[in-house]
Amino acid sequence: MKKPLCFLFAAFGISLLLAGCGPAPAFVPVPSPNPWADDYSSLSSMDNYRLWGTYNVHDPSCRKLGDYYYMYSTDAIFRENLKEAEEKGVPLGNIQIRRSKDLVRWEFVGWAFPEIPQEAVEWVRSHEGGHGATNIWAPYIIPSGNKYRLYYCVSAFGRKTSYIGLAESVSPEGPWTQVGCVVKTDDASVMNAIDPSVIVGVEDGKWWMHYGSYFGGLYCVELNPATGLPVLEGDKGHLTARRANYLKDNLEAPEIIYNPDLKQYFLFVSYDPLMTTYNVRVGRSDKPEGPFVDYFGKELKDTTNNFPILTAPYRFAKHPGWAGTAHCGVLESDEGEYFMVHQSRLSPHNLMMDLHVRQMFFTEEGWPVVSPERYTGSKPRKFSEADLVGEWEILRVQEPLYERRLEAGQILWGEGELENEEWNRSRPVSFKEEGILEDGAESWNFSEGKQTLALTLDGEELKGLIVFAGHDWENEMETVLFTGLDACGRSVWGKRIK
Repeated sequence: MKKPLCFLFAAFGISLLLAGCGPAPAFVPVPSPNPWADDYSSLSSMDNYRLWGTYNVHDPSCRKLGDYYYMYSTDAIFRENLKEAEEKGVPLGNIQIRRSKDLVRWEFVGWAFPEIPQEAVEWVRSHEGGHGATNIWAPYIIPSGNKYRLYYCVSAFGRKTSYIGLAESVSPEGPWTQVGCVVKTDDASVMNAIDPSVIVGVEDGKWWMHYGSYFGGLYCVELNPATGLPVLEGDKGHLTARRANYLKDNLEAPEIIYNPDLKQYFLFVSYDPLMTTYNVRVGRSDKPEGPFVDYFGKELKDTTNNFPILTAPYRFAKHPGWAGTAHCGVLESDEGEYFMVHQSRLSPHNLMMDLHVRQMFFTEEGWPVVSPERYTGSKPRKFSEADLVGEWEILRVQEPLYERRLEAGQILWGEGELENEEWNRSRPVSFKEEGILEDGAESWNFSEGKQTLALTLDGEELKGLIVFAGHDWENEMETVLFTGLDACGRSVWGKRIK
């Protein structure tokens, strides 16, 4: 509860001090415009690349480096037109670079490489009949001494012929010098050399790279800290995560972080097709190389689908919805706050790729959860029980259940839009005074000390939901949000709309 305030009013030149003080009024959502539009089709011309701050973002990796947060991502462009770029003198390259001082306003810096490294091109095309190696995927940045190491992958789509390379620079913006190959695979390999993510062990300083895909699962290989390359030349590492059917049950995009408060390493992974039901799961371990276990204590390298599920296709009211909400990067700010960055595809066609930056929190049980809305720099505040009384939208994130026809873990052309049953939709809920929810059959309880919420909803008790201030993108206002997990390890999201 806020401290009581007294107000001094001046009227007609005479100052009057009001007698008595009352409690601060309960919070109500405040109008606030969105910082940018979701649909960027009007900026899709190649000569508008300087305005692609939050647009054309795919497979992002982000880190605070000096004065800026730098983001590196796959060079995927909506309505890419090479002829137009050449005619207009647009310096298209490979690996997009952006920077921001606040994680909200992003400046498009340009491209890291002028061309795909020749060694990677030769490896892929020599094993795929001259095909593949048309762009660079999933870069990952990590500082090392007075240099920056940029890992990247080159591949043939839907094949195991892939190459993870390493480049270095004394600046996050380059220029970059090619160091060499980290891991390369071909059709005879068990694993697939894509999607690198690197972690340094806090106890022994060992370097580990996680990588892989639906082909064989995810792997972890030890790197030499001095070179950034494998300790043992040719080593491809050990298995850390897999699913039952590699060609149907897609798995890719490992991201590894360490939480010093929990003394745990968290391995984030992405499930299912990237244009539609792409979703983020997570496991944890007390070692950077694993083994990693999920919400129910099952190892990620077993063939059981794992939980928690943090993001999945979703639709709040007043919006067409977001698909492809995965392949995440996770970072910690200078203030010790955690954020998840990932691509999202604007429905219904799912072709435009927008950057989503979400605040991340850790539950009392030590599992990460993310905000239901994108981050816009909302100032933190403490809420009272009265602040939660009002109209809400609540969304239960479910795992995709619709069976799609897939090839190499991805959808077939022409199936890039979501079916009705694949959406996670919000529902209206009224929070009434005295802990009554809707018609009184169910209830809610708020802990002002912990800033956590407990709900009894649909006959299920949801505990430890984290309440915080944030931006309601669909209604363009500052409001109260919550996030957490249900007993099945599925995300539960809420926002107050009135």
